[in-house]
Amino acid sequence: MRIGIVCYPTYGGSGVLATELGLGLAKRGHHIHFITYRQPARLTAFQENIYYHEVSANDYPLFEYPPYDTALASKLVDVVRYENLDLLHVHYAIPHATVAYIAKKILLTQGRYLPVITTLHGTDITLVGINNAFAPVVEFSINKSDGVTAVSESLRKQTLEHFDIKREIEVIYNFIDFDRFKWSNKEHFKKAIAPNGERILVHVSNFRKVKRVDDAVRIFKKVNERIPSKLLLIGDGPERHNIEELCRKMCIGEEVRFLGKQDAIEELLAVGDLFLMPSMSESFGLAALEAMACEVPVISTNTGGLPEVNIHGVTGFLSEVGDVESMAANAIRLLENETMLQEFRKNALAQAKVFDIANILPKYEAYYQLVLDRALAYRVEG
Repeated sequence: MRIGIVCYPTYGGSGVLATELGLGLAKRGHHIHFITYRQPARLTAFQENIYYHEVSANDYPLFEYPPYDTALASKLVDVVRYENLDLLHVHYAIPHATVAYIAKKILLTQGRYLPVITTLHGTDITLVGINNAFAPVVEFSINKSDGVTAVSESLRKQTLEHFDIKREIEVIYNFIDFDRFKWSNKEHFKKAIAPNGERILVHVSNFRKVKRVDDAVRIFKKVNERIPSKLLLIGDGPERHNIEELCRKMCIGEEVRFLGKQDAIEELLAVGDLFLMPSMSESFGLAALEAMACEVPVISTNTGGLPEVNIHGVTGFLSEVGDVESMAANAIRLLENETMLQEFRKNALAQAKVFDIANILPKYEAYYQLVLDRALAYRVEG
């Protein structure tokens, strides 16, 4: 198949999944065309069957902001026509599903019907999408998609609760590439971070309020009072300055390392003892899955799709949002019991294998074919 993938090229979950999906499909012989305003963060090396098309929204004195949506729609029409794409797969409803609909209508005037699949990732529904300024457009765009997928059962249910959706929503889970995410011996690295054998806790996010990074710091403070520990904070975003200030106020600055955005996250996860995800909302919890693939148990909130990934009392523990006491107690319980910790490590790996990319890619291929078959029937009947 010749597939166009539209996504945000950032470190966020939707961009990561879209890029990894495209890379995996390319390895299986499909021709993948990424269409976005910047090269995706994980598209770092040449690979056969991968193409990148940059969208440029030039400034014009009339516009206060560059008209990216219009530029993207024009680029989609251009790429579809000249690369002869079979379908478009757009990730994150806003604005990609809407722009894809515009491109599809333009192509129809040229005698071309192009199927569009929209994948819902989370905040495009649960945070941004339900905003009254966007909700009617989001609902319309989802209903006008030829296929719709969600990354968890929880997100599918939330979408149906918030919007009047006429389309069936297929749940296809996020996935993990075990060629990359797996435990490896990084003892020398671990000693550099924790020279006296301290436990290492890890948090990865885009440092937005919804991630509640401050709760991760508060959990760590309580753990460190009982067990000598270090905290690795990976990522960056609008809350970073506030988190740095919080660490200083709590007098734990020496025990916390801000590592910023990292490409080789798997190497950092390999030295971790626990992964902290105290988020207010997670449609799936891809960062938690990556940690589990590296045999790191997860202390998380009981929200969104996280219970579908992190099994309470098996691969880690779940607590209510904001319950720092419970999350800290669970972390201490695991770290003080080496036998339990090692058992949870094994369980985390076993659970992560359920989401192996080798299991998920065929589901996307089958869904693509289903949508293409429907489109063919539409053209025949039309």
